[in-house]
Amino acid sequence: MKKRLKEILLELSVLTNREFTLASGKKSNFYVDARITTLHPEGAFLIGKLFLDMLEGIEVNSIGGYSIGADPIVSSISVRSFIEKKPIPAFIIRKQEKTYGTGKIIEGNFKKGDKVIIFDDVVTSGGSILKGAAEVEKAGGSVMGVMAVIDREEGGREMIETAGYPFTSIFTKSDLL
Repeated sequence: MKKRLKEILLELSVLTNREFTLASGKKSNFYVDARITTLHPEGAFLIGKLFLDMLEGIEVNSIGGYSIGADPIVSSISVRSFIEKKPIPAFIIRKQEKTYGTGKIIEGNFKKGDKVIIFDDVVTSGGSILKGAAEVEKAGGSVMGVMAVIDREEGGREMIETAGYPFTSIFTKSDLL
């Protein structure tokens, strides 16, 4: 499964043909447009299964992450968990609080006291993950760890672990070069 996911990422999502500006503001000639893979039927299936396997043995009430990178990931894990009769509900963290309706920043299946894992597609500096974790904790949840499809190996893992959260990824940048 992991081998096939790597093939899909390399075919559809990994770009090395020019310079890109990353969310962190840094420039790089290695870019992963992971949403192409996380929204691909086979890619989503494989990601859901691999992450569900990685969650084995971790006590968790719900899974979530920042919109838009985490949306397809947590959805695929949640659907797969239902199929395997180990249902895990999902939630999404908005970039900013709604100014209408319920005014929520966390949407979906999250409640105070939940033990959660935060997901992302690609981790570079870890900044957005840490902001998301802070929102979950502010809302009364406990972050049990962080998982990503790809660790760019640019300090994100260290930042996340220094903040006290276990971190794991399916791939690192080195795996995809």
